Amino acid sequence: DNMINALISYLNSMVYTTCLSEIYHTQLSPLISYLHEPGDRRFSLSLDLAEVFKPILSDRIIFTLLNRRQIDEKDFMREVNLCYLNEKGRKTVVKEYDERLKTIITHKKLEKQVSYRYLIRLECYKLVKHLIGEQEYEGFKIWW
Repeated sequence: DNMINALISYLNSMVYTTCLSEIYHTQLSPLISYLHEPGDRRFSLSLDLAEVFKPILSDRIIFTLLNRRQIDEKDFMREVNLCYLNEKGRKTVVKEYDERLKTIITHKKLEKQVSYRYLIRLECYKLVKHLIGEQEYEGFKIWW
């Protein structure tokens, strides 16, 4: 469905941006990646990190918005072969996304409270530790 694709695209771009923001808080270069082809004009490391977090951010937010009926057909604009969120729809999605990033969970290994946003930064730190030979990298696994 085009509405679902519009939601996926919009939310995934937000996840890429959040990952890039968290990368900038570390020593990592956003241009060097391990999954996606590195390039001068794209921040491929944010694409790599986003692969881990899209299911727990984008996908779950879409289900939340639809199940709570916070978003419907009136929140989209359609043109010939295009479907995208209108201003009201974007505001609804951004609000839910921001709330999700602030949501606090108990980190199983650290045994402390962290936000979803901070989980992304922790993943960056795990990459740094791997690159300096301090710890073998093990990708994030959901535990709840």
